[in-house]
Amino acid sequence: MKGIETAGSAGYDARMAEARTVAVVTDDGVFPSSEALAERLLIIGNSGSGKSTLSERIARRTSQPVLDLDLVHWHEDGQKRDEDVARDRVRANAVEPSWIIEGVYGWLAEIAVVRATALIWVDSPWSECRDGLLRRGLRRGMTRSDQDALLAWAENYWSRSTPSSAAGHERLFTAFDRPKVRLLTRRDTDALVVRFEADMSKSPATLT
Repeated sequence: MKGIETAGSAGYDARMAEARTVAVVTDDGVFPSSEALAERLLIIGNSGSGKSTLSERIARRTSQPVLDLDLVHWHEDGQKRDEDVARDRVRANAVEPSWIIEGVYGWLAEIAVVRATALIWVDSPWSECRDGLLRRGLRRGMTRSDQDALLAWAENYWSRSTPSSAAGHERLFTAFDRPKVRLLTRRDTDALVVRFEADMSKSPATLT
């Protein structure tokens, strides 16, 4: 998939080597155990912050099904889905025993969070989010104008006050009383993956 670095690529291998030197991941709560991450994991954050990449990296190890809230919020043709239908779809997924649900849409994340066993807030700076969105390119029928609108919307993540904003995600994160972690850079994300994979190697019973 375009924009996703994989093991063996120079950039990925260099970043993962650096991540192994990071002693502590930015942690504003109880660090999620491998068991909590491998059960029902909710990942929130701005567009382009690396949520989808992180969910894929974890799911490759756990075989958890991943629900991308972008695909819930939007139809394939780029039209917005009816909000009640979108909420019902998240509810249906949230009752399952194991999943990763990831996305920027706080009004949908609010439905899943009550069932989550762990929460990750990928609070990357705008420079990293912008780079992520540009690497993603035009997809799902997106036009250049659509991309410009998305970049403007994502840049306003810190100034909005809606559920799909930094303020909204902070409210979700603060209220969550189970294992959680806030990641401030891609380096933090890499360090979390290193720690998670090491924990999973010690706990083969958590693998599916």
